[in-house]
Amino acid sequence: MFPAMPRPPRRIAVPLIVACGLMMENLDSAVLSTALPAVAKSLGENPLHLSLAITAYLFSLAVFIPVSGWLADRFGARNVFRTAIVIFILGSVAAGFSNSLTELVLARLFQGLGGSMMVPVGRLVVLRTVSKAEMVSAMAWLTTPALLGPVFGPPLGGFITTYLSWRWIFWLNVPIALVGIVMVSLFIENTKEQNVPPLDWRGFALTSTGLACAMFGFETLGRGIVPLPLSISLLATGAAILAFYVLYTRRTEHPILALSLLQIPTFRASVLGASSFRIAIGALPFLLPLMLQIGFGLSPFESGMLTFAGAAGALTMKMTAGPILRGFGFKRVLTVNSFIVGLSLAAIGLFTPTTPGWIILGVLLIGGFFRSLQFTSANTLGYADIPSVRMSQATSFASMAQQLSLTIGVAVGALLLHFTQLLRGGGALDAGDFVLPFLFVGLIAAVSGMTFLRLPADAGAEVSGKRLGRRPEPPAKLSTAPGE
Repeated sequence: MFPAMPRPPRRIAVPLIVACGLMMENLDSAVLSTALPAVAKSLGENPLHLSLAITAYLFSLAVFIPVSGWLADRFGARNVFRTAIVIFILGSVAAGFSNSLTELVLARLFQGLGGSMMVPVGRLVVLRTVSKAEMVSAMAWLTTPALLGPVFGPPLGGFITTYLSWRWIFWLNVPIALVGIVMVSLFIENTKEQNVPPLDWRGFALTSTGLACAMFGFETLGRGIVPLPLSISLLATGAAILAFYVLYTRRTEHPILALSLLQIPTFRASVLGASSFRIAIGALPFLLPLMLQIGFGLSPFESGMLTFAGAAGALTMKMTAGPILRGFGFKRVLTVNSFIVGLSLAAIGLFTPTTPGWIILGVLLIGGFFRSLQFTSANTLGYADIPSVRMSQATSFASMAQQLSLTIGVAVGALLLHFTQLLRGGGALDAGDFVLPFLFVGLIAAVSGMTFLRLPADAGAEVSGKRLGRRPEPPAKLSTAPGE
């Protein structure tokens, strides 16, 4: 009779289970970006229109993330997290069976509903499961597996698309999801909050409707998907609804998005600066595979083997972010680093079909390192001065802003690419069409650093551990978002 295998400690088991869910989501996004040109060809669509497949998912995340924390408090973290995995995988399977762009977009919207609960609730599960003394170890176990999705996604997506079918990139998640559901049921407790305030249904209706109108209007603006007057009308309507929500929050006790958090300088700088930075970075996974495959004529597999370098650079950064921030502080790092990233993005636009592969790899690797440093620094700074009682509000707000800015980034990339086509009289995409989009998003990234100039020199010093003439508190664990 063999002895029973001991269970791993909860500080390891729970973060690893949650990390598998986060890795599944990150792997899905990274794989799809590489496969976009092949998907467009299979569905008989303009490659520029396939940006809807990415923005539909990101948009769904932005709309439903604010309500995820309330659902976890009301129905239990395990129940919501497990349900999120089921919804995510059903949407993924449906996306694989899509035969038109409309079907694919609808499937991605449904998939995003699951992702909107899976990511923030997964982090909440970890925070509620481990003690403060175990937090550093738990976060290490949580973030490391989640980073593997963006590293292996591009080459895996390229291999599947080149040698099998793009549909398998969605079905790949099924076995991971089934294992995840079993592990969640065995290891994660169904923790709830006792006194849950009522859900702000009016606020949710305002934010979801406003975001839906504004984002769809912006996504379709000037690209021939819908008539131009309709795009402008939707954009104006969405902006008006969101402006009304700002007034609405002033007389609501428990708003679904607490705009009052923006009164905290470090949180405001983090949200505004990181959001504008993410708009630039959000265009990258859309523009780069199109440039390499359509502009340079590479296969999806060859493209994926090059684009994985950015995620690999991000992975190496995780070991050096702490010492960098302790040495230079948040203000200096966030300001200077945004300029470095802007240069790296602009450099991508100067690539040509004859550029040696090792140069492309080097630029993407270095750019990935500094992009991840910017994300990690901004994420950590954002929570430096947040009271513990408002941490869940801040997490929902920051997560929503993150997904919204990434959605805008994809739309900006598609709009710029469409504009460059019009400048030369239309026709099929070629390598020269990508120069202006990359130069422009590089400028956006560089300018985003100006947001942090108004911060005091010691902003977030207790978190970074930077010495400013006094002995600092022991540095807290740097906050990272999976894949950043």
